[in-house]
Amino acid sequence: MNPHYLHCPVPVSPAAQARVPALDRIDLITVRIPYLRPFSTSVHTWAAKEALLLRLESNGVVGWGECVADPDPFYASETTQTVRHIFKDFLLPLLTPGQTLAELLASWSPVRGHGMAKAMLENALLDLIARQQGVPLHQLLGLSPRPIQSGVALGIQPSIEALLEAVSDALRRPYHRVKLKIMQGKDVEWVAAVRAAYPDISLMADANGDYGLEHAPILRQLDAFNLTMIEQPLSYSDIVQHAALQQQLRTPLCLDESIHDLDDARSALALDAARIINIKQGRVGGMIESLRIAALCEQAGVGVWSGGMDETGIGRAFNIQLQAATGFTLAGDTAETASYFKEDIVDQPVVLADDGYIAMPMGPGIGVNVLEERVTRYTLNRERIR
Repeated sequence: MNPHYLHCPVPVSPAAQARVPALDRIDLITVRIPYLRPFSTSVHTWAAKEALLLRLESNGVVGWGECVADPDPFYASETTQTVRHIFKDFLLPLLTPGQTLAELLASWSPVRGHGMAKAMLENALLDLIARQQGVPLHQLLGLSPRPIQSGVALGIQPSIEALLEAVSDALRRPYHRVKLKIMQGKDVEWVAAVRAAYPDISLMADANGDYGLEHAPILRQLDAFNLTMIEQPLSYSDIVQHAALQQQLRTPLCLDESIHDLDDARSALALDAARIINIKQGRVGGMIESLRIAALCEQAGVGVWSGGMDETGIGRAFNIQLQAATGFTLAGDTAETASYFKEDIVDQPVVLADDGYIAMPMGPGIGVNVLEERVTRYTLNRERIR
């Protein structure tokens, strides 16, 4: 253990001092947008994105947040239904106009976990405040804009041939990094086929916790393929066993589901359980906590990237704004909208430039406008809270 990372102070975003506006209207909206093709991990297959959206309105200005929880508990213990409950009964009652975001987040500390619910509300407030000030969200967060590296996550394919075709399509776009979902029985041979076909691309594998420490001999075989990282091979709640596994591998391990907040990141770094960290802002509690984790990793010399949850254009815009932070040194799961949806609910779909980079939206708030008529078209449920 390196105790330095247990005590290293990290800066807090200046956005934490922004004040909560009075809210005239609060809506929770569940939308369901079909994927172009089903998306499979080692745990489950999804045919559509069912997202819980939060719409806040203050003096005619509207801010949006997106919850990254699924309607099912196959990725995380939080679901859209638990988020509704925590949001309505525990988080929203603590919101007071005029308090700073730092004060609001501190008031939530007795609510254990539920980072996805917290992120949804914090993000919607950040978007609203930035729009009221007429500035891009990255500016409110104290960040300077820059082009964002792109990366695509390819779900588990029905065959190696189908996987090679999917990789070929991704590289034509061209993405800076390709991530392959793997699972027991669809791992070494599948990664080997991709690496043989594309010896020079930036390639990583994501297991979504499908392996145990007893599978170390299989995972060691992946060392032969010069992967950028292996993401979350062991349990979604584990740090200690990942540290033991890392000692047996040359390939860096990346923790994803195990990182829920800054304290988890400190523990992972101290134990050498993660030489790379995937920050999913919608899972760790929002943008402000994400920036603290990124700052800690930057001080420690540990690579960080922005993970995706196949969000709609709302959540995708938050992820892009977050990556203005200098700590995000690796290409994340930031893919073109057209890779997942035929139609999105914002006016600016994510597209790659010829060099594979993504331009940061420069409009107020998250930089894109939500098309409310499309939201209505895909709505499953709408609840007026206030």
